[in-house]
Amino acid sequence: MTNADIDLDLCSREPIHIPGSIQPHGMLLAFTREGPPGGEGAWRLTQASTNAAPALVTGIDRALGLTPVEALHPLLSGPVADFLTEPRLSNRSTPLAIVDLPGSGTVQVLAHGGPDGAAIVELEWLSDGNGLIDRVYPRMRDALERMEALETPAEILACAAQEVRGLSGFDRVLIYRFDADWHGTVVGEDGNGRLPSYMDLRFPASDIPAQARDLYRLNRQRQIPDAGYVPVPVLPALNPATGEPLDLSFSVLRSVSPVHVEYMRNMETASSMSVSILLRGRLWGLISCHHRQPRAVSYAVRAACDLIAQILSVRIAAVEERRDAESRIALKAIQARLLAAMAQADPFIAGLQDVPDELLRFAGATGAAIVFEKTCALVGDTPGTAAVRSLVGWLSEQGEPEIFATDTLPDLYPPAAAFRGKAAGLLAIAVSKLHASYILWFRPEVVRTVRWGGDPRKPAASTGNPTRLDPRRSFEEWKEIVRHRSLPWSEAERETAADLRHAIIGIVLRKAEELAALSRELTRSNKELESFSYSISHDLRAPFRHIVGFAELLQELEAERFSETGRRYLDTIVDAANTAGSLVDNLLHFSQMGRSALTSVAIDMDNLVRDVREVLAPEAAGRAIEWDLARLPVVRGDPTMIRLVLQNLLSNAIKYTRGREPARIAVGYEYKADETVFWVRDNGVGFNQAYDKKLFGVFQRLHRNEEFEGIGIGLANVRRAIDRHGGRTWAEGRINDGATFYFTLPKAEAAAPDKREMNA
Repeated sequence: MTNADIDLDLCSREPIHIPGSIQPHGMLLAFTREGPPGGEGAWRLTQASTNAAPALVTGIDRALGLTPVEALHPLLSGPVADFLTEPRLSNRSTPLAIVDLPGSGTVQVLAHGGPDGAAIVELEWLSDGNGLIDRVYPRMRDALERMEALETPAEILACAAQEVRGLSGFDRVLIYRFDADWHGTVVGEDGNGRLPSYMDLRFPASDIPAQARDLYRLNRQRQIPDAGYVPVPVLPALNPATGEPLDLSFSVLRSVSPVHVEYMRNMETASSMSVSILLRGRLWGLISCHHRQPRAVSYAVRAACDLIAQILSVRIAAVEERRDAESRIALKAIQARLLAAMAQADPFIAGLQDVPDELLRFAGATGAAIVFEKTCALVGDTPGTAAVRSLVGWLSEQGEPEIFATDTLPDLYPPAAAFRGKAAGLLAIAVSKLHASYILWFRPEVVRTVRWGGDPRKPAASTGNPTRLDPRRSFEEWKEIVRHRSLPWSEAERETAADLRHAIIGIVLRKAEELAALSRELTRSNKELESFSYSISHDLRAPFRHIVGFAELLQELEAERFSETGRRYLDTIVDAANTAGSLVDNLLHFSQMGRSALTSVAIDMDNLVRDVREVLAPEAAGRAIEWDLARLPVVRGDPTMIRLVLQNLLSNAIKYTRGREPARIAVGYEYKADETVFWVRDNGVGFNQAYDKKLFGVFQRLHRNEEFEGIGIGLANVRRAIDRHGGRTWAEGRINDGATFYFTLPKAEAAAPDKREMNA
């Protein structure tokens, strides 16, 4: 038979809370109130175990339907009737009395309210008086005092196991802790050597299925005095009031799954008891007791062991909370230092690189990466930049998680297997909603050997029946090598990382607000400067024209009266006034460019270059210039501004190639992902690349006026025009080896025509 023929989920679906039977070390009676749920009708016996005759005054068949006073033995009817008068029945087993039933023996009477509204009375046989509370209390008191005096988790767990075994008399007591995947590890043990030690062994989650864990959380105590018992049926099988099987979730006598009974036999245990350890309402683990022979313990002993389990959970919680608090305080201190470093850096995120040790210590990591906008900075032992960027891309596809933590990254992101030695574990926080910006911490793979109690890959075997599974028969130590895992991230580390994220987001928002305020102030200042420059340049035009005009009249009418020196001074005045006038005109034009509205239309760059060449023809007259013009594409932009750009760049190329024989000027372009790059290249005098940042500034010149005329505002106009279009400008050059000027425009939709050569 193959695994496909076996129903591997059968055990996890087994309705163990409604077995329809009980264990034979007691009797069960179920009472249901007449009328609608929550009504005030009388309680009547509706179901009973088939061995319940000693508790009744008549046969079971006749007792069904009677009230407690009518149906029960007089020694029982009073305590049960009193319990049923409670306005709300507890789902915890409540001890009502210890009664000697004539001819039958002594019973401990327990009662509780069932999930389906029934009241369930259970009578456990007491074999001797050693399990009574007055015998149990002194030992329990000493146990609690011992546990209170201990500090380390290992000592507390060992003490709890010893005290539970001392109270209960079982051969072996294990304390079993669940992990995040519900696998269990034995973390405490005490035994007399009659059963093998399971200390530090791990057991798969399939040994205790989900619905069994749910019952352990609801009902903290569970006893199986004899794994070889014969179940005692509950009659009738269905509750007449509900039409459903009786819910025994909180019963102490509830019958056990046959698979679990077989599991016990395979472990060579004839009896067992378990007590749940709950931490903050969650099932933390179990105190599991085993014996080679049948053994029953009284309710008083079970209650004492339950109290030890509760004290144990309080001590565990206290230790964990103290360690967690110490860890959080240390992490908060590191976080404060990280934020202080960021506050002093520009850009602020670079501050994390200034304190690399603190950044790694913050998450107990061996490597970290800071991916912010277009930068990727690596700290410590990390994957390469390309791998980190790919990982960030994958993180972005996960729905932009604000915080992401895993100790098994290769299982979630298979490419990480290639760098598991650096990053098998990942803790990441997203620090921007606009860009894929993250801070990532890495932990390397830690290869571990896990000791299992039996091979976890073989949880069950087939019996030949496709609807029945046998539990595994071997519990011998089986070792597994665990790979692709790092040390896990603690809750404190994850939460403090989330706090750091919120702090960084706050810095980002504050910086954005400061930049917005600065932008508004700059916009206002620019408008004021533009208005000022427009006003000044406009008002200065007339005076300079007057100076030139009257100086020229003076040259024309009175030149003969001046000496040679006077005529030279007069020429200087005219030249200076003309230069000043040109400067004012250029300033006025520069100002108007920032103030004028942008009109975006389709521009045929081929035609525009042709027109500009015609305009500049006088400047090139008599020169040997070889033109290399690519067939340019159609773009969108303001035709006046783009014409100005080309006119300035081509005019400069003509001017700065003066003296070259022949002069060579090329115009070309290149498509990028979201823009078109144009260039104008010449073989002129070039420039020192160290001063390229000055080229596009107002009045910035790299050549003396005696060498090349100009006022240094043409390239400033080029940059302003391209900036208005959302493009970029830059230049490359070498002294006496030419220059290339670049500008970009948003990519046009029209396809680029073929290149062509044009020589003139």
